[in-house]
Amino acid sequence: MAAVSEPSWEELQGSKNWEGLLEPLHPQLRTLIIRCGDFCQATYDTFINDQNSKYCGCSRYGRKSFFEKVAMFPPGVQPDYAVHSFLYATAKVDVPDSFLIKSMSREAWSRESNWIGYVAVSTDSAAQAQGRRDVLVAWRGTTRNLEWIDVFNPTQESISGLLHTQEKPGHFFDVLLGKSSPKVMDGWVTIYTSDDSKSPFTKTSARVQLFTFIKEIVEKYQDEELSITLVGHSLGASLAILSGFDIVENGLTRREGRDPIPVAAFVFGSPMVGNKEFCERFEKLPNLKVLHVRNEIDLIPHYPGKALGYQWTGVELMIDTRKSPYLKDSKNPSDWHNLQTMLHVVAGWQGKNQEFQLQLKRSIVLVNKSCEFLKDECLVPGSWWVEKNKGMVQDENDCSSEDDDASRLQSFPTGGGEHDDSMAEGEACPQMEDELEISILRSLEAFLRWDATVGRELLRMILSHERMLFHTS
Repeated sequence: MAAVSEPSWEELQGSKNWEGLLEPLHPQLRTLIIRCGDFCQATYDTFINDQNSKYCGCSRYGRKSFFEKVAMFPPGVQPDYAVHSFLYATAKVDVPDSFLIKSMSREAWSRESNWIGYVAVSTDSAAQAQGRRDVLVAWRGTTRNLEWIDVFNPTQESISGLLHTQEKPGHFFDVLLGKSSPKVMDGWVTIYTSDDSKSPFTKTSARVQLFTFIKEIVEKYQDEELSITLVGHSLGASLAILSGFDIVENGLTRREGRDPIPVAAFVFGSPMVGNKEFCERFEKLPNLKVLHVRNEIDLIPHYPGKALGYQWTGVELMIDTRKSPYLKDSKNPSDWHNLQTMLHVVAGWQGKNQEFQLQLKRSIVLVNKSCEFLKDECLVPGSWWVEKNKGMVQDENDCSSEDDDASRLQSFPTGGGEHDDSMAEGEACPQMEDELEISILRSLEAFLRWDATVGRELLRMILSHERMLFHTS
């Protein structure tokens, strides 16, 4: 068998539209896609969606400990990215609760804003090893299955305010032929561009926040080779595509005397974003690429629909969850759209006409992290992932959060009811488990991702409470 050539980092970022890398799926691209999916998954793992919490809608973890707490890296391995900043969003109109969630507490941290993602930058050692410094932008998707689809307004909205050069008024014959200006679905634009003066987190829109951070990072590393990678799943995928277009369209990637910074979006299960004219303008930007990982039976990528004038954006990697022998014959559309399921299939994808065969050391246990898609004989419980004690720990007087971003928020409980901060002395709080089990729980997902056998056994033992097996004689 001939040796597989190694593509350059530029080719992995789509400089040649991933030609020759998708069929069959190149090992390095496979690894990169799954890594991008894990960065997406981190946005779900850190997001507090319990409406009993005063901090519902916030990130559970702070920036400094973010990647450690979401187990992006195996124990003892230093992260090769550091979170630079968090992104927050609001909306000028009502949007579904599955995207902007509000706490039921009268003391909610914010009634106008939700944590929507993060910006991270590769470390010095990683930049040296990779040949460039990467700026990563991860957008959060929905957390409540597919209910948002019935609520969002599919109306197209002009993005004239995002265009660097305005479109000239259409000729009379253009109107007769049905030609239009670049438009994007109203829901995407609303979340991306809305601000709210009442909130300290969204006095500026997610768009303005992102632009500020990107400019700051580009200025800081102006003498280095740079790349920008955007990732997102579901609605987060739509925001990744829209913000990637916006960054390039408005010149944030241009540098005097140097080639433009390449921008690549790796998205999963993305709905359609814009009309034909948007896609055409998108494709005219030479340093902007999108790779869309799409499950053949997933319904979400067909929304809002071609009948309403929408088109798909970018290059597609079409996969099919029905190829995996580990998955049930599920009729649940949420399973077809599940991010961890897509990453599992990517890990074993050999092409439409080839048998599924896992190529990476990635545990199948991760599939059931938030669903029940694995076959029963895999012996993995459904929806097994939950933050320990739902984020509650015990201190001397009260329950408080395990982590917070001290530079933005005060210490707060991430779970519990409206009166957590005023519990009477002696009132019950969740109790701490023994320290060894806590350590195992925190590193569990990292083991699952890096060692399927060890991770799976750990999960079984923890769930069956066989604590004696964790103690050494």
